[in-house]
Amino acid sequence: MAKIKPSKGAPYARILGVGGYRPTRVVPNEVILEKIDSSDEWIRSRSGIATRHWASPQETVTAMSVEASGKAIADAGISPEQIGAVVVSTVSHFKQTPAVATEIADKIGAGKPAAFDISAGCAGFGYGLTLAKGMIVEGSAEYVLVIGVERLSDLTDLEDRATAFLFGDGAGAVVVGPSDEPHIGPTVWGSEGDKSETIKQTVPWNEFHSGDDSTLPLNEQGDIKFPAITQEGQAVFRWAVFEMAKVAQQALDAAGISADDLDVFIPHQANMRIIDSMVKTLKLPEHVMVARDVETTGNTSAASIPLAMERLLATGKAKSGDTALIIGFGAGLVFAATVVTLP
Repeated sequence: MAKIKPSKGAPYARILGVGGYRPTRVVPNEVILEKIDSSDEWIRSRSGIATRHWASPQETVTAMSVEASGKAIADAGISPEQIGAVVVSTVSHFKQTPAVATEIADKIGAGKPAAFDISAGCAGFGYGLTLAKGMIVEGSAEYVLVIGVERLSDLTDLEDRATAFLFGDGAGAVVVGPSDEPHIGPTVWGSEGDKSETIKQTVPWNEFHSGDDSTLPLNEQGDIKFPAITQEGQAVFRWAVFEMAKVAQQALDAAGISADDLDVFIPHQANMRIIDSMVKTLKLPEHVMVARDVETTGNTSAASIPLAMERLLATGKAKSGDTALIIGFGAGLVFAATVVTLP
């Protein structure tokens, strides 16, 4: 039997650069209230969201990703040609194939890297980061571009009082590269498929081809609605608050640190009440900076963690070298948490 030569990668990996892109249009709660019976006070008290960004027709998934990627590559101090793999997490790229990662790789001038999309909802950035770390340590790529990007305004039912105010658009990207010391901890990840119905797309795409319109949802005018994201709010809230705090603690334990060792906490920006509850359950010290980007960005799913990371660093609320706990959780129900050193 032939002996296969072992892979030779870096001993460890780390995040080297981060970039973000938020669409130019800022949408306040007042715009949301044109379609639902609610109030600005109710939206803020339930979610902590005051504004969100919605993309224009020109601000496509690809265009936003290219902007965020360019910033991340520049921040990492490398050239696009050095990117060996592009991993894109998104649920709002509507072309089934090819993967949008291939188009993004071409537009940023990355040459011929491995390029693929993943669908892991709001945990997608953590999934992509874990894959990138594995590629670098295994030796199949020296630098990996990880992108979380969403145009969730395309999948928002503006007549749904439970979700109309939640979602925003944007792209966040990081460059992951080699390191002589560990700067990305072990990932605690998984799924609870028995709860998959709590966050879902209202109608499968294939039902539009069935010829039977009786199964399709209608708007107030009687027209067929485009598929949208729906969720069972209370069930998701309870799961996120109670179960994800446990996962976050497991990530701390896996990294061999305690909450006292943290400088920054960057949870998925789903809901301010969830974030505050997790902070309380984890008993985070007052010195830990907590990302609360959801207030002005909304829930951008896979993009939320890198966008929040980029804003903390850009505003000086966090600094290079800080130790951060990140955790994403969402549709599936899936989750991923790890401890990282900020770029």
